[in-house]
Amino acid sequence: MKENCILIVDDEARMRKLIKDFLMAKGYNILEAEDGEKALQVFEENANKIELILLDVMMPKLDGWSVLRQIRQESKVPIIMLTARGEEQDELFGFELGVDEYISKPFSPKILVARVEAILKRTTKDTSQIKDYAGIEIDKEGRCVKIDGKAIELSLREYELLIYLIENENIALSRDKILNNVWNYDYYGDSRTIDSHIKKIRHKLGKKGKYIKTMRGVGYKFEVK
Repeated sequence: MKENCILIVDDEARMRKLIKDFLMAKGYNILEAEDGEKALQVFEENANKIELILLDVMMPKLDGWSVLRQIRQESKVPIIMLTARGEEQDELFGFELGVDEYISKPFSPKILVARVEAILKRTTKDTSQIKDYAGIEIDKEGRCVKIDGKAIELSLREYELLIYLIENENIALSRDKILNNVWNYDYYGDSRTIDSHIKKIRHKLGKKGKYIKTMRGVGYKFEVK
């Protein structure tokens, strides 16, 4: 049985029960909240054990975006946004705020569980190897990135994208290849989401952001020169 604790935030009781039943069948511990204010309260009380949040966008009192902003001020816990709105611009907005995954309703509970398991697997990789790439220090066990010894804040998706680029150093990677390997599922949105993530990563890397090269007509490459 798994020990991972997941917080489900949705104002629809039937939706919470549906998700809860599927996740509990896989052995996950579940916490629930029916609105944004309750979500923040539950998170504050259980921050040390919550390893992933399923967060609805449209809710009373505080919507999902507001909850997301407040949680991101203090935590990098993986967050999957659930929404009935499937517009591309909403997805880009969510990624800008630090969303790790974005699923539009209606969705298959089995697919949702698969994505939850994929994220948790990636965030709990068992490796103690720490590598340094020209001042960019990667600690996979702690999922921590430091620039010249100073830790920087990266969302899960930003972290995974940076790792993928670094582990394929000096290789030109197409946007399609990046989507297939980092997003890890068939992504039907615009590839601009990659450009948005790259822009944020470069900014956070500061002067070392120059190591992420734009390959015109192709995609991106991590190259230290």
